[in-house]
Amino acid sequence: MNVLQRGFTLIEVLVALAVFGVLSALAYMTLGQTLSNADMLTERMDRLNAIQRTMNYLSTEFMQAAPRSIRADLGQYEPALQSSFASDFALQITHGGWPNSAGVPRSTQQRTAYRVEEEELVRYHWNVLDRTANNVPIATILLDDLESLTFRFLQFNGDWVDQWPPVNAQSSSNTTMLPRAVEITLVLPDEGELRRIVEVAN
Repeated sequence: MNVLQRGFTLIEVLVALAVFGVLSALAYMTLGQTLSNADMLTERMDRLNAIQRTMNYLSTEFMQAAPRSIRADLGQYEPALQSSFASDFALQITHGGWPNSAGVPRSTQQRTAYRVEEEELVRYHWNVLDRTANNVPIATILLDDLESLTFRFLQFNGDWVDQWPPVNAQSSSNTTMLPRAVEITLVLPDEGELRRIVEVAN
């Protein structure tokens, strides 16, 4: 008995190609969506890491604040902690905890400053405390897409003030005095208002 052998008809080939095309399109769309989600997740994690790093920098420096005023580049003295709307920086602070693993002959205290420039939070630090015009600060961008950075300071009498040293401080003591605590406020268009209260070293 002869077994009849026949190939695929044209219609069957066209149907198979159509099914394969649909499955390929679905697979491509799924892969594209997966890659897009991965990119969005990576951007989200980078954003959260930048916010957390910024808060950690500020919190650590407040917790290690040192009552050490400094001589600025024009010879004028600046308080150990300075923050006001009229200042060039949103915050200037002298703090300890500057690691010196290389054993370089320098202080373990450091002067840092923060400023918002074109929606970017820039952290500056100097390699010396008492500086001259030749001591150029090193700038690091901590965070972008930032609306504002503000502080409130808790005095020892329990009152909060918006600038430091407070206006009512005696001129003889305001260069080294530190607050009891600081409220840090970051305003971001995607995260809203973020606040943290940090106890200051005294």
